[in-house]
Amino acid sequence: MLLITVVALVAFDVAAVTALRGYLLGQTDSRLQTVLSLYRPVHQAVPTRMRSLPLEVRMRSLPPPLAAASTRTRLAVPAGTRTEWVIDGPRLRLSPPVLAQYYVGFVSIHGQRGFVVGNPGLVPDLPPGWHIGAAGPRVQTISSVGGTTQLRVRAIRVPTPAGALVATTSLGAVNSTVRRLELILIIASAVAGLLVAAGVSWVMRRGLRPIETMAAQADRITAGDLTDRVSPEDPATEVGRLGAALNGMLTRIEAAISEREASQELTRRFFADASHELRTPLASLRANAELYQQGALRSTDEVDEVMERIVLETRRMGRLVDDMLRLARLGQHPGRSCEPVDVTAVVTGCAERARIADPERTWRIRVAGGMAVLGDEELLRRAVDNLLMNVLVHTPAGTVGTIAATTTGDRVAIEVSDDGPGVPPDKLPHIFERFYRAGSQGTRGSGLGLAIAAEIAAAHGGTAEAARACPHGLRIRLTLPAGPPLDPGRAAREQLAVTAS
Repeated sequence: MLLITVVALVAFDVAAVTALRGYLLGQTDSRLQTVLSLYRPVHQAVPTRMRSLPLEVRMRSLPPPLAAASTRTRLAVPAGTRTEWVIDGPRLRLSPPVLAQYYVGFVSIHGQRGFVVGNPGLVPDLPPGWHIGAAGPRVQTISSVGGTTQLRVRAIRVPTPAGALVATTSLGAVNSTVRRLELILIIASAVAGLLVAAGVSWVMRRGLRPIETMAAQADRITAGDLTDRVSPEDPATEVGRLGAALNGMLTRIEAAISEREASQELTRRFFADASHELRTPLASLRANAELYQQGALRSTDEVDEVMERIVLETRRMGRLVDDMLRLARLGQHPGRSCEPVDVTAVVTGCAERARIADPERTWRIRVAGGMAVLGDEELLRRAVDNLLMNVLVHTPAGTVGTIAATTTGDRVAIEVSDDGPGVPPDKLPHIFERFYRAGSQGTRGSGLGLAIAAEIAAAHGGTAEAARACPHGLRIRLTLPAGPPLDPGRAAREQLAVTAS
């Protein structure tokens, strides 16, 4: 800012001095032209016999009109110059103050000079090469004889005597005025530069103080305190927008780090739970195998019993591995087929299989007809089966289960509830986590069923929610985007089948 200000001031000063000097020189040149316009050559008939006489003698011998006209000037005609012409004009007296500022002289074609009128101290020191051809509208600046004064020179050619009239004036007043203006501008520019430097320094320090504060807070945040934020500023200013942007960035970084830490914690817990789940069937397999190796099985029935336990544990391990593999695939490749799926048929079929699996349990089925979604039918069937299996595994005998499927706007809701002991409120947010089991009845099962159902719902653009049933029990609800409607006749047949069941 200081450099720009200095450059601007220098440019202004140069322009101001140049303009003033040009204006003053223009005024001087105009006055010189006015002075020259007062003089003009006048022809006089001088007899041949009088041409060799001195000027004063010839002037006395002229007729009265010419003599009167000729006495208006005092022209010293150089020797050898024709004298039939005289310069007519007012006589300049040195009486102050104006007439002493000018000098009017005559320069012959041969370079000879003659004094006309004016201040003899303003005689120009014409260079040797200066000749009559230099006279004209061009104005020059030349030193005076002796080099003591700088003069402004203007000349006009006159037809006779062969030469030019030269008018000069001193540039002392012009130079003095210009030097005074230069001094004033230098002092004023220096003062203005100092004021600008001080003002800009104060403004910049005041404007950058919030940024310095932000930098200090950013250092603290870099040290590890991601919960800290920079001080809020006016969002209408650049500093305020910078602070808002930094706070937004810090919020996203903190959320990303928290999410990464949560993901790492879930991964560690997943591996720990998976190891724990696999350790139990592996221990059972190893124990049964050691019984066989040690020869503790003496009868065929004992061998058959051990083999049956081995098969059951192997199936359990297979289901556990299949569930973990399915979760991994759903997490890594959430893509699915987008085909119309008859939700009414899927839910009805799952309810029928649950009734066959536990004939002693009472099921209430309320499924609307004609419901459809876009997705993978096998995955949706697996999700509903897991919800129903959660009721079969984690509730005691005699618990009533309810299956409901309805359409609300552009969403399809599948809800499975029971009137069992339910889940404590503090454990409901964790019910869809992998290997999470709640309650005393939660020791059965792998703890992956509800997690798989939630992943399937998310893969179809839906959600999974868990809440307490009224008056007690657990209610799980899957919400999916509705798809195109099915054939009306097919929907009526499905509704009839549901009502009959």
